[in-house]
Amino acid sequence: MTGLPVSVPGVSARVVMQIGCGPYAYIVVDFEPPGADGASEFLHTVREERLPHEFLPAVFEGIQEGLGGVTARVRVTDGGFHEVDSRDDGYRLAGRYAGRAALAGAGLGPPPENQGRRITVSWPGKPRPTAQT
Repeated sequence: MTGLPVSVPGVSARVVMQIGCGPYAYIVVDFEPPGADGASEFLHTVREERLPHEFLPAVFEGIQEGLGGVTARVRVTDGGFHEVDSRDDGYRLAGRYAGRAALAGAGLGPPPENQGRRITVSWPGKPRPTAQT
């Protein structure tokens, strides 16, 4: 397994479908190279009122998918939710995009591709978020 070679802080991913139809998800994640053991580590410092912790397993699952076997120390630092439209599949998708964005920010992969949903993703080296539909 390869480890993330450089830090990629401040990756944000937002998933917004049509209002009232969901899913809605928003996360901000810092990615760092893995620790001495080379294994991935998943942490969070986001407050429950910003992102209900029930969504964190889906976020971390999506990030693992997005990293595609690259190990990293991952810290979710902020997020957002909608009381009606937020659900696990939206956070899993946001995590996947965040993981792919971290790879792009570290020079290990192409930018995340359009998947036919309204997704905004940004990371260092990509100064403005772009909407993909």
